[in-house]
This record gives sequence, structure tokens and C-alpha cells, in this order.
Amino acid sequence: MKATLSEGKGQARDSIDLVIRYVKQETLTPLKSILKYVGFGVGGALLSGFGVVLLLLGILRLLQTETGTSFTGNLSWLPYLITLVVGVVVIVASLSLARRKKN
Repeated sequence: MKATLSEGKGQARDSIDLVIRYVKQETLTPLKSILKYVGFGVGGALLSGFGVVLLLLGILRLLQTETGTSFTGNLSWLPYLITLVVGVVVIVASLSLARRKKN
């Protein structure tokens, strides 16, 4: 009687181990690969956004310093408007590319 009882416990442990391995294989492994993919996407988006902000700041400083007296006095607001327009164009272009890739 004890032999069959210990065999039953061994089979139960084997079944539980099999289920645990199956769950890990079918859920955790794909989830880890998806999280890695999402992590690289978020990191790339953050770095790209930071780069665009620096680029816009560079455009603003270029317009303010290298245009001489063109944007002085009553026209001192014009470099900000030009930079804003460039930023909006970049946003619209990136959104249209994102929508094009979805469809």
C-alpha cells in the first residue's frame, strides 16, 4: 500500500512540475521578449524626443544669434514662431508616418 501511495505522490509532483514548466514556457518567456521589445521602443522614443528638443533649441539659438539684426526690435518674436512651426511640422510628419505604418 505504501508503494502505491509514494508512487502517486511522485506522479503528482511530476504533473505539477510539468504544469509549472508549461506555464513558464507559454507565458513568461513570450512576456519577457515582449517587454524587451517594448523597453527598446520606449527608450528609443525618449532619446528621439530628447534629440528633437535639442534640435529645436539649436534652431532657435541659430536664428537668434546668426541672423544679425534681422530679428531685433519688433521682430524679436519671429525666431520663436519659426521654431514653433518647425516643431509642429516635425510632429505632424511623425504622426502621419506612424499612422501610415499602422494601416
